[in-house]
Formats: sequence, structure tokens, C-alpha cells
Amino acid sequence: MSRLKRLYRWVLHWAETPYGSWALFLLAVAESSFFPIPPDVLLIALAISKPLKSFKYALICTLGSLVGGVFGYLIGVQFFNLIGEPILNFYGIMDEYYPIQALYMKYNALAVGIAGFSPIPYKVFTIAAGACKIDFTIFMLASAVSRAGRFFLVGGLFRVFGPQIRGWIEKYLNLLTLIFVILLVGGFIIIRYFIK
Repeated sequence: MSRLKRLYRWVLHWAETPYGSWALFLLAVAESSFFPIPPDVLLIALAISKPLKSFKYALICTLGSLVGGVFGYLIGVQFFNLIGEPILNFYGIMDEYYPIQALYMKYNALAVGIAGFSPIPYKVFTIAAGACKIDFTIFMLASAVSRAGRFFLVGGLFRVFGPQIRGWIEKYLNLLTLIFVILLVGGFIIIRYFIK
């Protein structure tokens, strides 16, 4: 079994312990700055076990992701050469950094918003935001909206439909992400061109 699969199973095992909420928070912190497994894995496992608490888990996941985003931003702004670049190289995602850097330079808040909701590892975006010196307030606001949107969408689906929605979410999460990104970009276009 590969190291990543073992790590994935280790993350999932926390859903069966009394420490699931803490593990979710810490996983969300770590994933936003250096860890390879997205917090959605544990969020889904916890929401399956207790659908009525799925919004609580989504909130925990969002807060953890924002704290981790601050760490990722700090790595990018202060320690990119020392820590940020080695992290991105370790996961083989350094090639994704340069296009994201270009997006940040051109679109700023829109790029952060799309980043927080997309399936691309969030750590790439948080480190890049710091390295590009994106305005920290814009970074945090856009991160809060997009990360909450992603995690509360998952939590809300479990709250409404229960555990039977798991297969559907796993199958269509990327499509839901694409729809959200289109709506987000459309919202920015409307604000920029039509609202004076």
C-alpha cells in the first residue's frame, strides 16, 4: 500500500474517535499550508456519522482552513525560498505555482476566491498569495467566503440528504466546484461592469 493511501486511512480513522472535531480542525490547518490530504475527506466521514452536526463540522473545517491559510501566507511572504518552495517541490506542484502567481498579479481577490473553492491544493494558493504579497485583508476575506462556501456546501448536502449523498458528492464535487467558480466570476463581472 502506498504511503499516501496509508496517510488517507490514518486521516479517516479520526472520524471513529472522540477527537474527530479536533482532528478535522488540525487537518484543515495543516492542509492549507503543507499537508497533502484535503480536509473534505474527514469532513465527509464525520458528516456521514452525524449528519445533524454537519454544519458544525463545516464551521470547524472553515476556521481551521483559515488559520492554516495564515500560516501558508506567512510561509510565502517571509520564508518562500526556505520553506515554501521546498513544500511545493516535495508535492510536485511547483509547476502550478507560476500560473497561480500570474493569476494573483492580474486578478487578486478573484484568484483567491476561486482558489479557496477549487480542488487544486489550497497550500499552493496560500503560499503564492504570501509570495505575491496579496493584500492580507483581501486574502482573508476571499478565503473565508470561498472556503466556507466549499465546506458548507458539503455539510449542507449531508444535513439535507444524509449519508446516502456521499457517492454523489464524491462523483460531482468537481462539477459543483466548477459551477461555483462560474457563479463567482459572474458575480465579479456584474460588480465590475454593471454596478456603478
